Order: sequence, then C-alpha cells, then structure tokens
Amino acid sequence: MPSVIIQRQEGVFEITLNRPEILNAVNRETIAELAAAVAEAAEDRTTRVVVLRGAGTHFCAGGDITMFAELIRLAPAERQKALYGIVDTLHPLLIRMRHMPKPVVAAVQGAAAGFGLSLVLAGDLALAAEDAVFTSGYIHLGTSPDGGMTATLGRVVGLKQAAELMLLGDRFDARRALDLGLVNRVLPAEALAAEAAALAERLASGPTHAYGRTKALLQATLGDAFDAQLRRETESFAACAATEDFAEGVRAFLEKRRPAFTGG
Repeated sequence: MPSVIIQRQEGVFEITLNRPEILNAVNRETIAELAAAVAEAAEDRTTRVVVLRGAGTHFCAGGDITMFAELIRLAPAERQKALYGIVDTLHPLLIRMRHMPKPVVAAVQGAAAGFGLSLVLAGDLALAAEDAVFTSGYIHLGTSPDGGMTATLGRVVGLKQAAELMLLGDRFDARRALDLGLVNRVLPAEALAAEAAALAERLASGPTHAYGRTKALLQATLGDAFDAQLRRETESFAACAATEDFAEGVRAFLEKRRPAFTGG
C-alpha cells in the first residue's frame, strides 16, 4: 500500500499521507513518495490548487521514530551521513511547495508534530479541526528543528513565541494555533473535509496566474532566507544527531519515559 495517495479532480490535486496506523509519521519511503507527489503537482498544468492532508484521524506526527532508532545504532559520523541522505530528499520538496505558482492548503486534524508542523508552515493556507494538536517536538529528541521551521515559525508568531514553542516543545491546541496565526480557521472535526473541499474548489476556480504571482511576491519578502535556512538546519540537525543526547532522546521515546539529557 502506498504511503502517499494522490487524487485529482477539477484542478484540485490532493495529497494524503497514508500511514494512519502510526499517525502518518514519515520515513524514507514516505518522504520519497511525498517529494514525487509534490513535484507532480507543481509540474501538472491542470493543477490549480494542492490540498495536503493525513489519512485517518491525524495529520502527521513527524518523523517515524523507527527511522531514528536505526540512526542511533550507527556510529556518530555514519549517523550524520545517513541523515544528510534523508534531508537531501526532504528539503527540496519543501522548497517546491513554497515556490510552486499555485496555492497549497493544509487540512489538519489530530497531531501535527515536528515535521508535521513544518508541513503546515510550508503551505499557504491551513484549516484545523478542533481536535488538532500541535508541537514542534524536536527538543524532546535532543535535536534542533528541521523542515524550515526555524525560518517560518518566527515569521508567523514572532521570535519570542517561536523560541518558547521550539525550546519547550509543549503541545498546544487548535485555538492557540489560530491565535498565533498558524492556521486560518478552526472547525468541528466533522466539518474539516467539507470546508477543505470548498476552499479548494474556490481556489481552483480563481485566477491561478494571479495567485501564483501573489505567492511569489510574498515569498520574495523572505529572499533566499528559507532555502539558506534549510541548509543551516541540516547542518545543525546532523550535529545534534551525532550527540549522546539525541541517542538518549530516541531511546527514551521508544521506552516511553522522560529523557535524561546530560548535555553531551
């Protein structure tokens, strides 16, 4: 079964993360499939809007912990090398999402954690169900954020709020996400799919060229900051992944206990 499902209808290109049994957490295969789907959506001339969602009751719980468990079995240098291989696929898909000349809408229910939150931030608009729960999450694994979060989160919520969300890694609900400006609307869970479909239909029937131009102008205010920050995030994540704190964070997650970080 594919871990990413694509559906097309009347200018709407829907991408669904399809690993509901593990809250749509992403592994190498999912990242590759997601990258291919985003590339197809960007290049498809009939696509006028992209909708990103998760199968089941969650959006995306971030990176698959089993992928990180494989990493910590490697020596630190090999761990870093393997991580660079993963990110080489991950970050280009985010750049393509931000730069494609058509709107990207995230429909968020349940967990949007770690890379899941980065995906929400990489889109242009976001709808959230009342049961949505957000967290940067990276700090609990003893690592710094990736997915462009350090470029986008502070721009949306301000540096002080971004620092709190990333340094503490606390969970917060859909209403706080709305107050922070992370999402555009909050809806009852049962209304999310219909509202996302209605918004996609509205955008698909709108002036696609003007949307693309508007999106490009908004992105231009960042200059090359997003792309450059992805490179810096990769270097930082790789450095963190080589530490004992990262290994401890992954072990603690797997063992369902609090990590005992030592700063090493």
